[in-house]
Amino acid sequence: MEHVASADGTSIAYERVGDGPRVVIVNGAMSRARDAASVAAALSDAGFAAVAYDRRARGDSGDSPPVDPKREVDDLAAVIGAVGGAAAVLGHSSGAVLALFAASEGVDTGRLFLSEPPFAFGEDLPAADLPERLQQLVDEGRRGDAVAAFQREAIRLPDEMIEQIRQSPMFADLESLAQSVVYDATLTRAVSTPTPAMLSVAEPVTILCGVQTFPMLIAASHRLAAAIPGAERVDMPASIGHRLDGPEAAEVVRARLAG
Repeated sequence: MEHVASADGTSIAYERVGDGPRVVIVNGAMSRARDAASVAAALSDAGFAAVAYDRRARGDSGDSPPVDPKREVDDLAAVIGAVGGAAAVLGHSSGAVLALFAASEGVDTGRLFLSEPPFAFGEDLPAADLPERLQQLVDEGRRGDAVAAFQREAIRLPDEMIEQIRQSPMFADLESLAQSVVYDATLTRAVSTPTPAMLSVAEPVTILCGVQTFPMLIAASHRLAAAIPGAERVDMPASIGHRLDGPEAAEVVRARLAG
């Protein structure tokens, strides 16, 4: 992987595949650049230079206190600058929230593709102290408990599913990402409702939503599309269970960026 220094000096790791117009992929919670491999490959096959990166506190990227969503804005800006500037951005889940927030902060995103952003619009929010409690668990070395608390309170997974995940081989990898869930909880708390600046970005906005995903994400996608002037909303039949289908996403991007 390649590395670029963010504004605060934190090293951010990224990788690119393919040639053509640049599309930067911003992953959601508890994922790394490698988890976007199928999406990146599909974008490459469609004629794009796909760039995926490890958000801070994940994978090969570093981290520096304090936890602040604007640090992640700086990280995305640094990656875009490192690959040549002026890139379209494809964000998934909390990564879509970050992409829209970054655009509202002046990051040159060119065009936004927002996949199932979990905007709550101020309704049924997790407890306000969740980020602080998650950080305390991480600081105490209880990384698994931090991941489980995030899954329970932020994602709203049932306890039986959380326990199944905890007993699975994948849980050790999730524990290594425990610090990152503090960032996701902080970000989605700070902008649970999009700010006026987020709703008035200059970039064209395409909102992607699976037809077989969580009902709150479907509702959020409709509300967001209605709130952003000129935004379009696209149903994604192949994107099931809050997982973005690579070829389907690449075709949406190609149809809007080709030529």
